[in-house]
Amino acid sequence: MSKSHLSLTLFASLALSACTTILDNFPGIYTLEIQQGNIIEQAMVDQLRPGMSKRQVLYIMGSPMLTDYFHQKRWDYVYYDKQSGEDKQQKHISLFFNNDQVVAVQGDFKPNTDAVVKKPKETTIVLPKRDLDRTLWEKISGLFY
Repeated sequence: MSKSHLSLTLFASLALSACTTILDNFPGIYTLEIQQGNIIEQAMVDQLRPGMSKRQVLYIMGSPMLTDYFHQKRWDYVYYDKQSGEDKQQKHISLFFNNDQVVAVQGDFKPNTDAVVKKPKETTIVLPKRDLDRTLWEKISGLFY
């Protein structure tokens, strides 16, 4: 009897584990898109420079995902993204501080050594000067005289 129980348990565990892989890749099954943590982009990391204060880093990167009580000179930013039907994507970056200034960056992103030049989002439009003989009020008041 114990041999049949063992074989039944083995068969059930194999069947259940096979179902999970089939259901994960089965077309038409809706899975949620999950985003957790701080969104980290290369453009944000390119703005980081050695000697920046914690306040400047907060402005650029936002508040850190992890602040360890035992390692207060280290801020960790973690981003996890799982799109429907795709593999998970995880990004991580750690910033190290000394005297409240950035001294090192470690993780999936490396800051660009070139100067960051941001193109302005504003545009200037030059309008041609209007040639007006009279103002609107002069035109209206001229009708009554």
